[in-house]
Amino acid sequence: MPQPDAQFVGRARELVKDLFHPRPLVYWSDLLLSTAVAYGSFYAAHTAGRPALAGLAFVVSVLAFYRAALFIHELVHLPGRSFGAFRAVWNLLVGIPLLIPSFLYYTHLEHHRPRHYATVHDGEYLPLARGPWHALVLMVASAVVVPAVAMVRFALVTPLTWLSRRFAAVVQRHASAMVIDPNYVRPVPTPVERWHWRAQEALCLVYLLIVGMLLLSGRLAWSWLGQAYLLAVCVLGVNAVRTLAAHRYRLSKQQPCSLIEQLQDSINHPRWPVLTELWAPVGLRFHALHHLLPGLPYHALPEAHRRLTAGLPADSPYHQTVSPGLLASLRTIWNEASHRLEALPGHV
Repeated sequence: MPQPDAQFVGRARELVKDLFHPRPLVYWSDLLLSTAVAYGSFYAAHTAGRPALAGLAFVVSVLAFYRAALFIHELVHLPGRSFGAFRAVWNLLVGIPLLIPSFLYYTHLEHHRPRHYATVHDGEYLPLARGPWHALVLMVASAVVVPAVAMVRFALVTPLTWLSRRFAAVVQRHASAMVIDPNYVRPVPTPVERWHWRAQEALCLVYLLIVGMLLLSGRLAWSWLGQAYLLAVCVLGVNAVRTLAAHRYRLSKQQPCSLIEQLQDSINHPRWPVLTELWAPVGLRFHALHHLLPGLPYHALPEAHRRLTAGLPADSPYHQTVSPGLLASLRTIWNEASHRLEALPGHV
């Protein structure tokens, strides 16, 4: 297996060595403002008298909830003790209401380990650029059913796991992770992890029971549920598109790769920062940079990218990660998937 270029990684780290400290004020203010806008615009979309205003408010709510939800990515990388309260508040404000409690995402760490990246141990990777093209469509279209699956997972499946250890083990391995690979098997949780899982599962179940009772009693109109479901579909759809633009997805899931190969398979979108921040918020527009130095907090990534672009040689692997934009990245993976399929026997 090829080894990472230690000199290149060391040089990159040296250029940004003062940027690794997360700033709690940035995290708290960003999260609280995003959630305030999200809930406020969601309410406005339902109560606005004019369709145009309702539609605009709904779009704002989708983007705000999307931004707030993607803080789940930062939770995995933040130091545990100093951001414990932040994790708890995020779960209460965003994770539980959207049925994406943080325990679902800690498999993300496997996505960053060079020995696991793009292998069977990485649930966030599929060789999508190798085709078929309809796998790309299916990935985005799945956003329509995922919210219903999440409701079943926490309203029906969760109580059953308390009754059967064998069933609980199956659910823990196959239905307890936010991944794109349907064949991914999650490792067995530690006792501490299992406690956190059950606490968050219980909160999701209680939340769904409360919403269900409000709906059945008539205290909450069913139109609110319809709007919430549509919002979830839109958030998941945008995130699916972003995910397709995060990597080149050319690796085969057969062999481990080096950190440099992981970097070259990832994509930065530094252009059009205002627009790009809408579909790839919380630092995710610098996805290749994040794979190179995952310890950098999201608010430091723009400055880190500026330094690396200026300080690394023009022929360095880092400069190969830049994409002109979302459409260019999507066009590339679509063309590669389509051409690979056409090259197979039986296709013309």
